[in-house]
Amino acid sequence: MKVVVRIKLLPSPEQAQALQATLDACNRAASAASQVAFDTGTTHKYALQKRVYTTLKAEFGLSAQPAVRVVGKVADAYTTRTTHLRNGLLGRQGSKRRARTESTPIRFRPDAAQPFDARCLSWQLDARTVSIWTTRGRMKDLAFTGSPDQLTMLAEHRQGESDLLCLDGVWFLSATCEVPEKPLNTDPAGFVGVDLGIVEIATTSTGDRFAGRGLNRYRRRQNRLRAKLQRKNTKSAKRVLKRLRRREARRARDVNHRISKSIVERAERTGHGIALEDLKGIRGRVRQAKHQRSTLHSWGFAQLRDFITYKARRAGVPVVVVDPAYSSQSCSECDHTSRRNRPSRAVFSCTACGVVLHADTNASRNLARRGEVVWNAGRLSAAPTPPLERGWTREASYHPGGTLPASLWLQPQVVD
Repeated sequence: MKVVVRIKLLPSPEQAQALQATLDACNRAASAASQVAFDTGTTHKYALQKRVYTTLKAEFGLSAQPAVRVVGKVADAYTTRTTHLRNGLLGRQGSKRRARTESTPIRFRPDAAQPFDARCLSWQLDARTVSIWTTRGRMKDLAFTGSPDQLTMLAEHRQGESDLLCLDGVWFLSATCEVPEKPLNTDPAGFVGVDLGIVEIATTSTGDRFAGRGLNRYRRRQNRLRAKLQRKNTKSAKRVLKRLRRREARRARDVNHRISKSIVERAERTGHGIALEDLKGIRGRVRQAKHQRSTLHSWGFAQLRDFITYKARRAGVPVVVVDPAYSSQSCSECDHTSRRNRPSRAVFSCTACGVVLHADTNASRNLARRGEVVWNAGRLSAAPTPPLERGWTREASYHPGGTLPASLWLQPQVVD
């Protein structure tokens, strides 16, 4: 599987100026190529390259390979936009948003990331330096730093191109690594249900609860600070606002990384799978009071789900997504479903069997049980059993898509 490792560069002031000039030239060239692609309808990489290759080299000072990478970036951007339009992510057919998108060419910001391949960028991992092409010539001995895990992953699994980007004056290289996955555990001992929430970010059926109170307090504090600085509206206040941006997102991302790591490690250690609830479209379905909207829309459940999914793939832990409907109102002991089972947000009290549990723990146990049902439904075939030929035996097989063809049911058996 592909994993992106972001390495921090440590350029001198002169090197930073050269990197900035390079990024600016590449993105101006990308905007010019995008205009040609929009005017002519030529969005295929090789067809577009024939039209703009010479111009990019002559007018923007790009060498041969950087010009090729700029054209590739433009072609990829139009491919992505076409996919988003087809899937309705940029507005419905006939909407103003969709019409505006279709009537304007793609523009690239001056600080947008620029890809570099092996001909433009080389790594010296022992010296912790890179050699990179710039518009002012080849820049050698550009230092970088990273954690021991990042450096090990770079040395063992780096493949393909790397992206140069600048965030708030800090330079990074995002390198693509092809990390091997562990074999999938096709016979899990059970499933760990994970109930996602705002007050409790995640609650597992094994009894682990990851509280979100600290993160929510931090968000409220950051909101008050931003409002105060925006009211002040001085140059110094704007500098502080610029310095603070993305800080809240980094805090939430770190919390989600730690939670997902803990959940996956426990599932791997105990031989279990992970059952996640499908919350797609929840922001459109759930109605909230005005003062609660910011809390709902800052909830990073999709990011946490993505983190759990990719970490589980690396660890060989199976992950299933289940329907969460009525999981908070159903009793995990007797399966009795009623609204009256929830006397408060945090308490579940079954009116049938009398069991009392933390509401999120009860919901996570229901998700774990549904995860086993979904998993077994995918493993078992509903097709009629084919007759066995002489010298063959049938063994249980797993296929994530569900029904198996008859040829995959039969395994050779050695006959003495």
